[in-house]
Amino acid sequence: MALCNDARVTEEGGHWRVVGEPTEGALRILALKTSFEGASWKRIVVIPFESDNKFMAMLDKDPDGKMQILLKGAPGEVLKASSLQIGIDRRPEPIDAVYWEKCVDDLSAQGLRVLAAARGAAADTMVDLHIEDIGNGLLFLGLVGIVDPPRPEAINAIATMHAAGIRVKMITGDHAGTARAISREMGITHDANARVITGAELEAMSQDQLIRIVREVDVFARTSPEHKLRIVKALQAHKEVVAMTGDGVNDAPALTRSDVGVAMGIKGTEATKEVADIVLADDNFATIERAIEEGRRIRDNLQKSIVFLLPTTAAQSLVILVAVLFGFTLPLQPAQILWVNLITAIILSLALAYEPAEPGIMLRQPRKPGGSLIGQAYLGRILWVALLISGATIAVFFLELAVGSLLAQAQTTAVTMLTLSQVAFLFNSRFLRASSLKFAVLGGNPAIWISTGTLLVLQLVFVYTPFMNLWFRSAPIGVREWGYTLGLSAAIFLFVELGKAIERVQARRQK
Repeated sequence: MALCNDARVTEEGGHWRVVGEPTEGALRILALKTSFEGASWKRIVVIPFESDNKFMAMLDKDPDGKMQILLKGAPGEVLKASSLQIGIDRRPEPIDAVYWEKCVDDLSAQGLRVLAAARGAAADTMVDLHIEDIGNGLLFLGLVGIVDPPRPEAINAIATMHAAGIRVKMITGDHAGTARAISREMGITHDANARVITGAELEAMSQDQLIRIVREVDVFARTSPEHKLRIVKALQAHKEVVAMTGDGVNDAPALTRSDVGVAMGIKGTEATKEVADIVLADDNFATIERAIEEGRRIRDNLQKSIVFLLPTTAAQSLVILVAVLFGFTLPLQPAQILWVNLITAIILSLALAYEPAEPGIMLRQPRKPGGSLIGQAYLGRILWVALLISGATIAVFFLELAVGSLLAQAQTTAVTMLTLSQVAFLFNSRFLRASSLKFAVLGGNPAIWISTGTLLVLQLVFVYTPFMNLWFRSAPIGVREWGYTLGLSAAIFLFVELGKAIERVQARRQK
């Protein structure tokens, strides 16, 4: 175990550090605890571990100058290559494969990763080693059980994914018993007798048979990278969106075929990273869960921005359209419309991009691929808000004319109404589905207040500075105008919330 090994254990400043694979590092430390160094052994040639072979083999020269074949790997493969075992009197005797298979099952049931070791004498003239040189005459030395506990954050991530309607499947090269025990520990399965399909069973199945059972099975053991590709194809046959992880060169076809290929940034090969859509810099499964949550947040914020922009833009157009159709004076000058577009589209809508994830975002079920970003559920809200804002703007304009205000003052009040109502609707848009009538709407996103403050300052400049009055034909307005436009904006906020409440009731009825 120590010699057929590429890891190193070094001591730096009183602390031990493993350089290499954690599994091989654990075996190195096991050897060091027995005071075995192995410095007197000379490595001649090595066959590195590959998923196809499931073992690592070496040709070494022992301290006596004799050539030895050393084998370490999956118990099943090592047992196939062994015909002898060490007897009670330390002499070789015929191997009892049934006994060792039971030992493997017992260790695997404890969730341990099990490796086996064997060795055999080689001709002194042997200078190279091939897979064909490893027959079935080796001396079986024993088993090692390795505790490989899952990260706590990975367990939490799997629970979160299940709540979000995402199925997690384990595809591993470990023994079926180990895979079943670890899958229960991680929460992938909850049944002690959950079905585990092995690579041998997959080989015996046709693709049609695999398609029929692939959605029912969450654990696949003793698999090869080729099996990953078959599993991806079988899931996609059910129109599932499949993300596949991998780190080896042979995983590249499965990652390429999957909808989202995820490569390991630390352990992954360059070939795997090249074909992957996502590379995990920390090789942490929990990062995938966080990426899904972030993706949902980004999509929500994109929807919020569109739901905010469409009715506010439509309201401006509706004001002009109504004025043209009924032949009355335009409530807004063209330059004033440009002003509103500039300050709302750039300042207000960008604030929604910084919205945090809404509570319960990972409790939603996945949506079907494709479809419109803005579904029919939001069309009614867009029309409702456009009517509210445009109606308030036109009403304010005529009210000012009725009380004897100048045209420039009436139009400036209309612009103020349009601006403040959009600020009110910005707070409505912070929650797509949930009510905004709660204290949470006032916090969680400093950009909302920064953009609102910036907009109000710019609106004051628009209303009260002489050069803006000249450029945009605006005029100063008094406290009265500010007061009732603010009141109408608050009323618009409440009416939009009423519309959202109706939407929620309709959504519950549809379920």
